[in-house]
Amino acid sequence: MDQIADFKNEDVSLNPSVKASHNGKEIKIKEVGSKGELKKFIHLPAAIHKGHINWVPPIYMDEWEFFNPKINKSFASCETILLLAWCEGKVVGRIMGIIHRKYNALHAEKNARFAFFETWNDDEVATALINAIENWGRSKGMEHLVGPLAFSDKDPQGFLIEGFDEPAVIASNCNYPYQVELLEKNSFTKEFDLVAYKIDIPHPTPPFYLKIHERTVRNNPGLQVLEFESRRKVKPYIHPILNLLNLTFSDIIGFTPFSEKEMDDFANRYLFLINPRFIKVVVNEKHEVVSFVIGMSHIGDGIIKAKGYLFPFGIFKIFAAARKSKQINLLLGGVDPAYRGKGLDVMMGIKMFESAYSLGKRIMDSHLELESNTKVRAEMEKVGGRVYKRFRVFSKKLID
Repeated sequence: MDQIADFKNEDVSLNPSVKASHNGKEIKIKEVGSKGELKKFIHLPAAIHKGHINWVPPIYMDEWEFFNPKINKSFASCETILLLAWCEGKVVGRIMGIIHRKYNALHAEKNARFAFFETWNDDEVATALINAIENWGRSKGMEHLVGPLAFSDKDPQGFLIEGFDEPAVIASNCNYPYQVELLEKNSFTKEFDLVAYKIDIPHPTPPFYLKIHERTVRNNPGLQVLEFESRRKVKPYIHPILNLLNLTFSDIIGFTPFSEKEMDDFANRYLFLINPRFIKVVVNEKHEVVSFVIGMSHIGDGIIKAKGYLFPFGIFKIFAAARKSKQINLLLGGVDPAYRGKGLDVMMGIKMFESAYSLGKRIMDSHLELESNTKVRAEMEKVGGRVYKRFRVFSKKLID
């Protein structure tokens, strides 16, 4: 299968493709144009982060699918470019440029994005890659460059700026501090921040939570929380859950609604890794999904032991790590706007805490919340959550 049929193999003429580095060596920026070059793009971070104790490799099977336009339907509504930096025949950096035409039209923006930006601590290489994406964006009529931000907020976004001593969780970036400094040296400034909370799983359930739950059940007798023992029983709810996500996330920065095909792709990517007991769904008297929350065991240690490969034995190491882990990571959640403020989050939260604790989990990661989302942040802090990581998405003007 041609993994990158839409890519060209040529120097990036939009930017001087050769630039002298600080030690006099030439840096060439070239577009990925073959399966072999895509392999170098995918595997470069493992070399850069060798010895980085908190870095977790990607699941490489997922990476090959993610960067394949024939499989990843997000490419259909975007213009993209994958670039490698070469020096003396070796790959020394990478970056992806994205112009999300659909998102830009919905939000009346002219933004290019960059993502998957990796280099060693080298100003010249970083600047050459950034300049190439800037000029590519300008050539397409874009006015700002924003990132790290890929196709949507469901992909890893932002560079870590606080919490460097904490292990990475799935679907979030892990970077060295110097990667932030390289952006700032190239005149990037804060666009927005995201925070992650660490929560000690309460046991028993706090009394104030029980009071809210009792009031919610009393005032909304038609609502019930669905819990699952098997992935097979989850499958009929995948589309209703993600349709609700499309509704509830419509105003979230960077969010792009799922298409039907993308719903299936997302489920195939994550469902086999998720214990169905960490999926909670609230339905109304018509059995319509009105809220949901999805979590998964922390599997970073298993992915490290598997070195990012599921087969032949990596999958068993990942499942073993999921069972042993004391941490659960929230992935997604949402409440229908018509049901907000009724305590549905507490209904699901109590069930999630109970399931997590019974399976040996003692800590919860909230995943990323917008710094400005004061309502959700207040809920996290109400149950003792504390910010332990902060990520930043940067931006830069392309046109004065």
